[in-house]
Amino acid sequence: MFNLVLVAPEIPHNAGAAGRLCLATGSTLHLVKPLGFSLDDKQVRRAGLDYWKDVEVRVWDSLKELLGKASPEQVWFLTTKGTTAHWDIAFKREDYLVCGCETRGLPESVLAEFPDRLLRIPMAPDGTRSLNLSTAAAVALYEGMRQVQ
Repeated sequence: MFNLVLVAPEIPHNAGAAGRLCLATGSTLHLVKPLGFSLDDKQVRRAGLDYWKDVEVRVWDSLKELLGKASPEQVWFLTTKGTTAHWDIAFKREDYLVCGCETRGLPESVLAEFPDRLLRIPMAPDGTRSLNLSTAAAVALYEGMRQVQ
């Protein structure tokens, strides 16, 4: 269905939850190094429950390597710095939804290189500054599914 990309994820529970999310949506999970944990980490498996073994996971050495394999019009970056709401674009099957690491988000160089591909999930102005990584991924993936089904 889609491709969910986690760039330099630091928290094993988020990767496990994202893996379970990918399995539930028929999507592929892409993890871009460096990873803040081992894929054999007990917390990754715990969050993914007994589903982890069935998740299609691809590990990349760099975001540049992954982007070299994807068509630019297939890639969307989820960031609080985006100006386009995630429901205001037309998702297509096999699109890549790219999330930055939990503590730093996406690199500034990526934000500068792809300004028209930055999506944000609207939030109350006086609320939290960002959503949990796996929560944001779920919001975007399910909007994509809603659109293409």
